[in-house]
Amino acid sequence: MYLYGLQKYFCFKKQNFEIVQPDNIKDFLLECKQKNTSAQSRNLFLNAIKFYYRDVVKNNQKIDIQSAKKPKSLPIVLSRIEIEKILETTKNTKHKILLSLSYGAGLRVSEVVALKVKDIDLAELTIHIKQAKGQKDRMSILPEKLVADLKNLCSGKNHDDFIFASERGGNLTTRSAQKIFENSLKKSGIQKNATFHSLRHSFATHLLENGVDIRYVQELLGHQNIRTTQQYTHVTNPKLKNIKSPLS
Repeated sequence: MYLYGLQKYFCFKKQNFEIVQPDNIKDFLLECKQKNTSAQSRNLFLNAIKFYYRDVVKNNQKIDIQSAKKPKSLPIVLSRIEIEKILETTKNTKHKILLSLSYGAGLRVSEVVALKVKDIDLAELTIHIKQAKGQKDRMSILPEKLVADLKNLCSGKNHDDFIFASERGGNLTTRSAQKIFENSLKKSGIQKNATFHSLRHSFATHLLENGVDIRYVQELLGHQNIRTTQQYTHVTNPKLKNIKSPLS
């Protein structure tokens, strides 16, 4: 991606590649914006240019250009009724447990497919998520409702076996899990532009609606910064929901 960004920049600059020209860099980024290049990509291009001058050309001239602000959008959250609909339309038992556990424990798709038998404690109702995002372990809650199903699913498996094994061996791929969700969402008739990650968003939102302290939600999700968890307070605000429109 850095090479791609630099190639675009060099095509724009055309000459004097080793000379730092901040206004020229600004013009390049402005042109990218006008061509509807995302803020994330423009920031990546800027970082690539800074890296090139600092580490390749060895030019320490300061490039004082601020990163583009990424547009803030609220997470797509499914209601409790919508979650039920999605699970009801999932007829395959293993697939239903996969989606139920992801929602009920707030797991990322990469985390749920990587779960092994030894990672769940059915007696203590806990899940040990190992080497999650940021290479950190964390604990989450295991829904009591899934204990019997998980016992059946794990029956005959060794501690090191994957809970959601693939028919080809190993574990399910993240893409396979995402496809399971997409199929169930389509069958449910729900029109929201939801993804597998919406199950995790819904977990966090519904916990906050239940009155769970945001610091506990942060810990269950494995967020390093409380501000990441606070995005869900914008989705669930009982006081706002109780306000009635003046249009009567």
